[in-house]
Amino acid sequence: MFTKDSSILFTGDSITDCGRNREELTSCGDGYAYMLKSRFLFEQPDKNLTILNKGISGNRIVDIYARIKEDCINLAPDILSILIGVNDVWHEFSRGQGVSAEKFQFVYSLLLNEIVVAFPGIKLVLMEPFVLAGGLPVGDYDTWRAEMAVRQGIVKELAKTYSAVFVPLQQPFEEACSIATDTYWLYDGVHPTCAGHMLIADRWIKAVKQ
Repeated sequence: MFTKDSSILFTGDSITDCGRNREELTSCGDGYAYMLKSRFLFEQPDKNLTILNKGISGNRIVDIYARIKEDCINLAPDILSILIGVNDVWHEFSRGQGVSAEKFQFVYSLLLNEIVVAFPGIKLVLMEPFVLAGGLPVGDYDTWRAEMAVRQGIVKELAKTYSAVFVPLQQPFEEACSIATDTYWLYDGVHPTCAGHMLIADRWIKAVKQ
């Protein structure tokens, strides 16, 4: 999956941040990025991989863009994986500080464009934001889901535009709910449990390997 001396950078919000800041441990403890790092380092010890996590709890697309120089470009990754979008919706419902779909698309495009200009050969992995009905989502879930669907479509189209790997997650989580309850996977409708993080890690590997 990786060449020797590859650098892989994960960025996003609290879902990626999980376990990086020890005071913010959820019921999982360590998230999908840590699970992937553990697997890659175990399976490919000869590759001398560098795996970084720059997820920050509460981030929206505008926050990731604001720290693009320090937390991405200066680190010169060979592979950049981004999971962002739920706070752009959630923060609007909870505190009136969300990011509109139009601005989400515009800023995400700016972010990706700056990255590919800086690193023409970089491999991008764009992960689909997701939400389930159980627990935390504020307000009417149908409205939540509709707003998320717009951002999900934007991420999928950006993946095509920038020849990135797209990691679908909403449908896998919904399908998983036929096996166990929504809160088994996302304990508050947004943040994954251990099982939820493993689902994300599994889907990441499947998408990147294709």
